[in-house]
Amino acid sequence: MNKIKEFFNRYSHVVMLAPFVICFTLFIIIPVIIAIGLSFTQYNAVTSPVFVGLKNYINIFSQDIDFMRDILPNTIEYALIVGPGGYILSFLLAWILAQLTKGPRTMLAVIIYSPSITAGVTVAVVWSVLFSGDRAGYLNSLLLRFGVIQSPQLWLTSPAYLMTIIIIVALWSSMGVGFLAMLSGILNVDPEMYEAAAIDGIHNRLQEVYYITIPMIKPQMLFGAVMSIVNTFSSAGLGVQLSGSNPTPMNAGQLLANHIDDYGFLRYEMGYASALSVVLLGIMWIFSKLAYRLFGEKD
Repeated sequence: MNKIKEFFNRYSHVVMLAPFVICFTLFIIIPVIIAIGLSFTQYNAVTSPVFVGLKNYINIFSQDIDFMRDILPNTIEYALIVGPGGYILSFLLAWILAQLTKGPRTMLAVIIYSPSITAGVTVAVVWSVLFSGDRAGYLNSLLLRFGVIQSPQLWLTSPAYLMTIIIIVALWSSMGVGFLAMLSGILNVDPEMYEAAAIDGIHNRLQEVYYITIPMIKPQMLFGAVMSIVNTFSSAGLGVQLSGSNPTPMNAGQLLANHIDDYGFLRYEMGYASALSVVLLGIMWIFSKLAYRLFGEKD
């Protein structure tokens, strides 16, 4: 019994970390290694993989016209708007809620957070009805009533509108755990810090946010940035759900994650889909390193 107790005391940190390490290895490290290995093969999920070297990567950047013409520009546009936009919006809403009393703050936090966990249902029930292409669609009905348009617009199948609608819906549902983390961080900043800052010459809220709030919640802001990057680049369902097709009409709402699903689960070109996944992983890694540079501890 003493030996068991001594062992646990000595290796308690290992025991506590073991479940996380096991799950991380099984569900993150091993799948990534497998994907990297398959990216160098031609594999249809039925026959054995055939090694083709760098052929898949060469085809992505030289032969895949859809990727270079539509998928990559769409993904960059979506990421540059939804990523920073959703992140800034999360911080602003968290800061505003932190100024309220506990009751209203809790209620509003639940309302703001809930779209991030019900986005799939809400897209089908709310946004699809709102942007429906017939006269019964709320937006068409409203615009027809005021004479803005003369005939119903096919919002969800029109290449001119689809990406804009996807971005609006994505921003609306982007208040996830990053938002909650920043709200928690702001609420835990010591009020005495603001009092001391006022004595030192800080006299408005903007200065408080810049000199006190942001430096004090850098860990939460880093977590929010990483989560925003992951969620932004891994988003695939919105365009398909809204338009009802994969690929989306004229690839107007097609993102890199959609492209991976298309090749992996519709065409069963698993080797090529794995190469696309590795490219996506590389892009996410670059943006994550940038987030660490901005919000990571310098020491």
